[in-house]
Amino acid sequence: MKQVVIVRHGKAVPYGYEDDFTRDLRERGKNDAKLVSQDLKKLGIVPDTIISSPAKRAFKTAMIFAENLDFKRQDIITVEDIYDGLTTDEFLELIHKLPPSSNTVFFFGHNPGFYYYVCNLLEEFYSDMPTTSTVGINFAVENWDQVEARSGKLAFHLVPRMFK
Repeated sequence: MKQVVIVRHGKAVPYGYEDDFTRDLRERGKNDAKLVSQDLKKLGIVPDTIISSPAKRAFKTAMIFAENLDFKRQDIITVEDIYDGLTTDEFLELIHKLPPSSNTVFFFGHNPGFYYYVCNLLEEFYSDMPTTSTVGINFAVENWDQVEARSGKLAFHLVPRMFK
């Protein structure tokens, strides 16, 4: 079995005149990331690989998760195209290239793309993805290149309000 965990970045400062790429997390975003990642650790869900958008709010969310899940922050991989947005087929290509030794891979990024990936990787998904939403998708495959659209099973969907 292979597992993809898709995490929308934490609550960010409002978009204003600053560059969208450098928008930081609000305190709420940092706290939400801590709550969700601590619950994942309690459940025994830890990453073998973390891949993040390089945008500040996504990367900081990834760093908080990494810290709480005992993953070395310097091992986080950034992929520029996650910020720019990928089609579902392009996201699947990224999944197909994952290291065979990784069984659980966390992705950190942005809506609307991440919502579309969840909808298109799962057989069905009837929820929303507010900030720090964390969706685990299981694939009954041995190799990453066997992952196909609409073939995943929902393992979990965590949102910060569950822990408040």
